Amino acid sequence: MNAHTPTTADSLIATEQELGAHNYKPIDVVLTKGEGVWVWDTDGTKYLDCLSAYSAVNQGHCHPRILEAMIAQAQRLTLTSRAFRNDQLAPFYEELAALTGSHKILPMNSGAEAVESAIKAVRKWGYEVRGVAENQAEIIVCSNNFHGRTIGVVGFSTDPTARSNFGPFAPGFKVVPFGDLTAFEAAITPNTVGFLVEPIQGEAGVLIPPQGYFPAVRKLCTENGITLILDEIQTGLGRTGRLLAESHEEIEADVTLIGKALSGGFYPVSAVLSNTEVLGVLQPGQHGSTFGGNPLACAIARAALKVLVEEGMIENSAEMGAYFMERLREIRSNKVHEVRGRGLMLAVELHPEAGGARRYCEALRRKGVLAKDTHETTIRIAPPLVINSDQVDWAVEQFEAVLGGVEI
Repeated sequence: MNAHTPTTADSLIATEQELGAHNYKPIDVVLTKGEGVWVWDTDGTKYLDCLSAYSAVNQGHCHPRILEAMIAQAQRLTLTSRAFRNDQLAPFYEELAALTGSHKILPMNSGAEAVESAIKAVRKWGYEVRGVAENQAEIIVCSNNFHGRTIGVVGFSTDPTARSNFGPFAPGFKVVPFGDLTAFEAAITPNTVGFLVEPIQGEAGVLIPPQGYFPAVRKLCTENGITLILDEIQTGLGRTGRLLAESHEEIEADVTLIGKALSGGFYPVSAVLSNTEVLGVLQPGQHGSTFGGNPLACAIARAALKVLVEEGMIENSAEMGAYFMERLREIRSNKVHEVRGRGLMLAVELHPEAGGARRYCEALRRKGVLAKDTHETTIRIAPPLVINSDQVDWAVEQFEAVLGGVEI
């Protein structure tokens, strides 16, 4: 191929660069098709997807049952707004409540919307139920958190890139180190109404807190009348080998946030799961969303949840995740500091002197594996939950070639 003749991919990338805001730095592969764990680029090259759109495609790309439900509903009714009722919302509530044990559900669209909705509801609960003085409610969060990109959320981020030049920010948040029970306890005041935390910090590099941390957090929250809000937007719906990651520690949150895989990658769907005490404070006109709970979203989410459970994807995540981690830990490389994870939420942490994770992700792309770097030294690995052992073995061969320095 003549190096000066632009390919379709080259021209598409050039157009993105020219017309799009540069708020992402993607790996330069232009994808055009997906099926199961595989995706193909515009040149027809096949790749094993080890990111799953940040866990939105847990059920695999273009799952036929979810696609069928989407088409069927799109041909009947897509949107009514919540000004009227639709025949998909109540079954969605019933099925999601039965699966998760929730007593009240607030449907939204994006994960960030679910986070913002939870913050609003918990603050309101703090004033109207707990009796906190007006505008004094505090919510504790963790350093290195990732809960979205809205102005409310970046205000309590500790990532300078996320925060810089976006202020002023809303008050009412305290930041403590993730996994540090002593710091959490010290931060509690009579005005503390909530603790917003990820069971595993995904964007920070798949960071898992010490064993026993969450049961102790749950106890402190109960004793102090604090709403425990678990952001399971990435960790939930089978990613860690359980329906919800909270069950690894046998705890139950007061508010659980889900999104991403709630639609299997077909449509933005999220939900706040809680109880009547917390979500009951929201009255008509106080919160809403034109698209939240629309019939198309509900039909898609119902199918996405069904295939997740009925096709054994959660169990497969536990089994294949343990196998994938075991195989990755067998790789002998002086570049690797640690392999960690839970279920199919995995990370390879490189030594700082290895030269940065991005170059290894680029090398993996050339070997047919798509993974993503985060925080300079971490390679995140999160394939669809339908991956099998042969595909894991093949992926590990590529990781071994790249991390072993044979092909980089």
